[in-house]
Amino acid sequence: MSKRRERDRRRLTVVEGVREISHALAAGLVPSEVYICPEYCDEEGEQLIMKLETFAADQTAIFAVTPAVFAKIAYRGESGGLLMTIPYIALPLAQLALSANPFLVIVEGVEKPGNLGAILRTADAVGVDGVIICAGGTDLHNPNVIRASLGALFTVPIAEADTGEMIQWLHDQGIQIVAADPMATSYHMDAVLSGPVAVVLGSEAAGLTPQWLQAADISVKIPMFGVVDSLNLSVATAVMLYEVVRQRLNRTKL
Repeated sequence: MSKRRERDRRRLTVVEGVREISHALAAGLVPSEVYICPEYCDEEGEQLIMKLETFAADQTAIFAVTPAVFAKIAYRGESGGLLMTIPYIALPLAQLALSANPFLVIVEGVEKPGNLGAILRTADAVGVDGVIICAGGTDLHNPNVIRASLGALFTVPIAEADTGEMIQWLHDQGIQIVAADPMATSYHMDAVLSGPVAVVLGSEAAGLTPQWLQAADISVKIPMFGVVDSLNLSVATAVMLYEVVRQRLNRTKL
């Protein structure tokens, strides 16, 4: 389960560590399997084991394993002696529940698990209706994404779809597509973002593909005045999403 191929084959996400498992349980997720290595558990871990043993016991298989076995299935070492699996959580587009004024973030070809996890944290903070991932990139179910998201992977609705399907779905829903493009002529704070909106960002290395740039209702850039020519993707996402929040808050004051 430490390898993506095995996770994809079984359609299971690995959640390891006391903090991460606690977040998943708090979000109402039911584990498929739980693996416990008593030799690695501290007092906090033992308390969580007691909870796991009574939590959805009829739906969850619990295994006690040796340190040698745990080392083979864990992704990051000892992990507090606790690891569980949950079914893949990404939704099809049709199952995303949209609010009356939809607010989405779309990321294309994210390269680093840490970036995707940080984007999910920001998405949770601003209250998006969903995060949509397209064009592959890093594995959504990589344990490092879970760790970097601080549990937001379990609280933010997430969908995966190909670009063409996504663009058509956004048009059908009447949602404005706003592309982040460093070559744009308009700044992000000059665009009207208070209505139904999907903010779309590409990878740090390549940016958005032409398919997204052509489909966008508007392309915007973030002002930059230094020597470097790009921001970290998670930082750029936060700047864009909080501009949407700012405009929506201002509109409610009118």
